[in-house]
Amino acid sequence: MVNAAPAPVRSVAMRAALLMFGSAMAFGLMAVAIRLATRYVPTQEVAFFRNSFGLLALLPMLVRPGHAPLRTRQLPRYLLRSAIGLASMLCGFWAVGHLPLSQAISLSYSTPLFVTIAAVLWLGEKVRFRRWAAVIAGFIGVLVIVRPGSHGFEAGSLIAVLAAVLSALVAIQIKQLTRVDGPDTVVFYTYVFWVPLSLIPALFVWVWPTGIAWLWLAATGVLGTIGQLLWTRALKLGEVSALTPISFTQLPLVVVMGWLLFGETLDRWTVIGALIILASNAYIAHREAVLSRKAATHAPVSAAKPGE
Repeated sequence: MVNAAPAPVRSVAMRAALLMFGSAMAFGLMAVAIRLATRYVPTQEVAFFRNSFGLLALLPMLVRPGHAPLRTRQLPRYLLRSAIGLASMLCGFWAVGHLPLSQAISLSYSTPLFVTIAAVLWLGEKVRFRRWAAVIAGFIGVLVIVRPGSHGFEAGSLIAVLAAVLSALVAIQIKQLTRVDGPDTVVFYTYVFWVPLSLIPALFVWVWPTGIAWLWLAATGVLGTIGQLLWTRALKLGEVSALTPISFTQLPLVVVMGWLLFGETLDRWTVIGALIILASNAYIAHREAVLSRKAATHAPVSAAKPGE
């Protein structure tokens, strides 16, 4: 007979699950806010205000009394991480603003597939047959959604895939940065670089926001920061393999909001492809957790959010 887990262990697991669920809801609502904001201003400007309001929301948490100094010796790496992250963000925001929400978010979940490949090429990690099989299955899911060569193919879906590729590179960089700096330091310097970098492309298409546009722009920054903070704290408390499926609750939320606010219908190919991708992600997260426990090291950051 298997004994039940001690109450403190169950309490920590429940807290981690609730934090991950809150993160998924925040990121899902951020996607809705992005779609609404793109009605009023260009994608490049949405990215700038998302970063600006995100930094404002983050500062009170980082400058509170007793918080460790945010020092680093990796500024060139942060610049590279921020530049690639901004490119991913612009692609991801464009996809959210122009593709059906369900399709854009489903394709964003292909990031862990590219993380696995990048970890092999960049970090020299060894990936065995079972994880390669999961990656191949995930790419089949991507093809089911994109449907290249069919009448349902949209070239814009490739921008969503590009966002996932760039997000995977960011995930690898985050893994390298956190070997030296703490999570709050990584988030802070990312925003410090993001704000001026994202202003440059925004200036070429600048349109002054008016009225309710300010609400949606502020919401993208605040919700994005909340989602990031909840996500990192959830992964600190719980295992990736247990929490990754919870992060997928973002998808039903954006499907419902897409239907209610934008009159979007759910395409069956998106459903099938998303289920394949999510199953692949869940297995990859499980294998990483198992291997991490065996090696007594932290699992790689494989669930990086779009545009992070």
